[in-house]
Amino acid sequence: MDLMTAVELIQAPPSEHLTRLSSALAEAIPHREIVQLAGNGSYAPFKIIGEPPGRPGVAVTASDVAALRSLVPLKGSWQGRASMAGVDMPVLVLAADMTGQGALLVLVRTEDTPVPEEYVTPARALWDLVTAYREGLRSEPMAASCVAIAELRDAHGAALTALLGVLRDRALDDANARARSVDLAVSAVAELRSRGELDRVLMEERAGNVFERLAVSLRQILRARGVRLELGPSDAEDSTDRLLPADVTHTALAVVRATVHASLDDQVHGLGGDREHRLHIGWKVGTDELRATVRDNGPGTLTRGALDSRRVTERLAQLGGRLDVDAVPGWGTTVTFEIPLSSSSTPCQDPLAKLGARELEVLGHLARGRRNRDIAQTLHISESTVKFHVARIIGKLGVSTRGEAAALAHQWGAA
Repeated sequence: MDLMTAVELIQAPPSEHLTRLSSALAEAIPHREIVQLAGNGSYAPFKIIGEPPGRPGVAVTASDVAALRSLVPLKGSWQGRASMAGVDMPVLVLAADMTGQGALLVLVRTEDTPVPEEYVTPARALWDLVTAYREGLRSEPMAASCVAIAELRDAHGAALTALLGVLRDRALDDANARARSVDLAVSAVAELRSRGELDRVLMEERAGNVFERLAVSLRQILRARGVRLELGPSDAEDSTDRLLPADVTHTALAVVRATVHASLDDQVHGLGGDREHRLHIGWKVGTDELRATVRDNGPGTLTRGALDSRRVTERLAQLGGRLDVDAVPGWGTTVTFEIPLSSSSTPCQDPLAKLGARELEVLGHLARGRRNRDIAQTLHISESTVKFHVARIIGKLGVSTRGEAAALAHQWGAA
């Protein structure tokens, strides 16, 4: 447990911190399981790595760990025996005070002999370092919740678009359409549940993991459409472990998926006969930028306008990215994206903060689909006043319709 151990720990993505901690402490403090209860922190507050000590299917719970809080001095340690998953086990508990209530780390040990203080002190220092780092991430301008909302929105969109594609495919009979739809829905539900955790979206992710995640999601979409997916090498071996900023990976995944859907629409409308539909996806991380390509064998009529309608150009522009569309009639289209890795995203700020109290009230009713007359009766104001508020709401939010304003209200929890 030296300085290099601490450096390697902090350089790892937050999702790997607990695993790295367990490895770093394994030799000095042998343990079968390591558990964290991270106070009021926003990142993965309860997480377990290792082999449960109890019966098969019975795991350590947050209540087991919380019961130890009163035994540990703030920013201190405690060791002894405690009930973990219904089994009396020797444990070492470390506490850090960076998250208000205090973050606990519990090592369910394999030995009952006391851990020497010379090992406890550096272990506690590593846990303090991890909690301090996470607290810093929690206060970053790009809050984790903003990224999670954006990821969930895109996942919803991808799932619904894929389902719609199956339902529109007249070449499928009812049985095949139903089977493909069920397969898509099950996969989408599993993905959405996994995205509910912030493990992957907080700040950084490894380039190789991002490309693999993209490949998995595209296979789900294209399998249902009968399209062959070809993947280029994700990158040189020395770059797959490179950490990429979350705003870059989120944008890259979103624009590639959007382009794939645009390509599918282009192929359906322009590619006939028995020709097999194919899509090739390439992914390369350079020194200064992420480069992705989407190449199809369609009619070669995909336009930049079709991508603009799916907000591809808009998303890239937010990070200083660019795209190139090379369409060859009769042969296919290649779309290339380049996203700078040095860009920094703007803070994810609540757009509803611009609205006054009465405007927020009106917006809440809009989001519930109520008409102006009903809103006026509920708020005891005239219908013309409601129209005035609606116009101001639309103007302040920078949207063009009541529906778009209502969507923002649902997104930001005002509905």
